[in-house]
Amino acid sequence: MKITWCGHSCFLVETREGSAVLDPYAPGSVPGVSLPALTADAVLCSHGHRDHGYTEGVRLSGKPAAFSVKTIPCFHDDKGGSLRGENLIRVIEAEGLRIAHLGDLGHPLSEEQLSALGAPDVLLIPVGGHYTIGPETAAALAKAVGARITVPMHYRGAGFGYDVIGPVEEFTARMEKVRFSDSSAFDPAQEAEGVLVLRCPTD
Repeated sequence: MKITWCGHSCFLVETREGSAVLDPYAPGSVPGVSLPALTADAVLCSHGHRDHGYTEGVRLSGKPAAFSVKTIPCFHDDKGGSLRGENLIRVIEAEGLRIAHLGDLGHPLSEEQLSALGAPDVLLIPVGGHYTIGPETAAALAKAVGARITVPMHYRGAGFGYDVIGPVEEFTARMEKVRFSDSSAFDPAQEAEGVLVLRCPTD
């Protein structure tokens, strides 16, 4: 399995059972990053905003993906969706592993939602705040979920991301076993337990 961060909240997940792109972003929607040319068996979006729902940016292979996808409804804000609408958590199960992408989650998860999420092997979690949960809530949630590998997303870095969201260090300072990678991709089977900060593929 190979999971590649394409910037912001977009990931390409490639498995023996198929491939999927999660939350592709439209040109010009996210400062400092550009969506690469992507081909996959499926495209999954947490919501329809331009920086998460640019399905036309992914070329579909035409082959059905053999992995399963679980969807957990939640909200883009902490006001029951009244500010920014709904959000969908996606859980992909392939090669005996579970990868959970939280999209633009804007609130702590309920006990029911945590139970539905279970214990994923990989947790892709927004940490930048403002539009999503912030570093404190993200750290508490990551610890409650207890994924073997936690990958932060949707934050501001050197030369990329929205000015109003925070840097990843505000999240990692609250976590243990943090590793900063020099790559934007990884194989979950080859990674040790902890927080994995991927290199953003900036312009």
